[in-house]
Amino acid sequence: MKKVLALLLSLALCMTAFAALAEDMRVAMITDYGDITDQSFNQTTYEAAKAYCEANGVDFTYYKPAGDSTAERVAMVEKAVDEDYNVLVLPGFAFGATVAEVQAEYPDTKFIALDVSAFDLKKENEDTPVDPASNVYCAVYQEELCGYMAGYAAVKLGYTHLGFLGGMAVPAVVRYGFGFVQGADAAAVELGKAGDVVIEYVYGNQFYGDADITAYMDNWYQTLGVQVVFACGGGIYSSAAEAAAKVEGAKVIGVDVDQAAIIDGQYGEGLTVTSAMKGLAATVNTMLAEIAAGNWANYGGQVATLGLVGEDPAANYVQIAPSTQYADGFTADDYAALVSKMFNGEITVSNAIEAMPATTVTVNDRGAVK
Repeated sequence: MKKVLALLLSLALCMTAFAALAEDMRVAMITDYGDITDQSFNQTTYEAAKAYCEANGVDFTYYKPAGDSTAERVAMVEKAVDEDYNVLVLPGFAFGATVAEVQAEYPDTKFIALDVSAFDLKKENEDTPVDPASNVYCAVYQEELCGYMAGYAAVKLGYTHLGFLGGMAVPAVVRYGFGFVQGADAAAVELGKAGDVVIEYVYGNQFYGDADITAYMDNWYQTLGVQVVFACGGGIYSSAAEAAAKVEGAKVIGVDVDQAAIIDGQYGEGLTVTSAMKGLAATVNTMLAEIAAGNWANYGGQVATLGLVGEDPAANYVQIAPSTQYADGFTADDYAALVSKMFNGEITVSNAIEAMPATTVTVNDRGAVK
């Protein structure tokens, strides 16, 4: 009986401690340079953090910087800390300089930086990265894996003339692109159609669409006969989608989150074949739960690379979208089999970004739009 009482007392103390930690948490999310309705990094992060906090009785708010600069992002960090928020969720590589600037100034504030790499952690106008402090956790993703999945799916679904439109050639975007090329190549070889598959490859040198990039995409779809473009880089998808909407049967592949709703909603139903996704929501949920449980020490000071954690496609930190337009050539079961082979090591994907991967299919590397 005494052992039972001791066990119950221990459990009660643990629950009390957990509740105290949760009550002490006050979570704020800061947008990078977009808004919480961007159908991308900001919206996904905001919705995940808000949902977790509402479900667990944790105070939550968000802040939007006045503009796209490190100074304005730092100002929002200062405002959040002044208003007693002690867990800050920061989505996007643009926060690299912000974290580098504030981590030492606010040692009692926990920073969860999504898609911020060791390379990004540089103070403004400095070239040498700093190490993440013990109050910082950075999550980066194996973009080459979900890029591979998207390229593989596209060729298996019957597309033979593909395009990759990257934003800026930063490491994450390059990994997406090179993974896409590797996946398309593997599927073409499996199908015995390597000689029939062509991939056009270009960067826009910006993370938004404009008239010049739309005209470039018009040429791809209307003149070169490109059937589907993986638009990879913030709002640059708008140029690919605008151009695809003018050509019957032309398609787009989204990035980072499931972009079918925004692309199809704005440009045409059924335009989005799939999206190569990062597990932003899963990362937010995991980290907030770990902080509430008192486990921050297991994460602080790290830049963690997240990818496959098992054979269940939906459980992984990189995947393709639930809205994927599956067909006979590539079904949901085929996708599950692909993930299983990748997780078990039967399929390996290079994460090297120094040079275009060697392929059997034709890749036309066209440099940059401008």
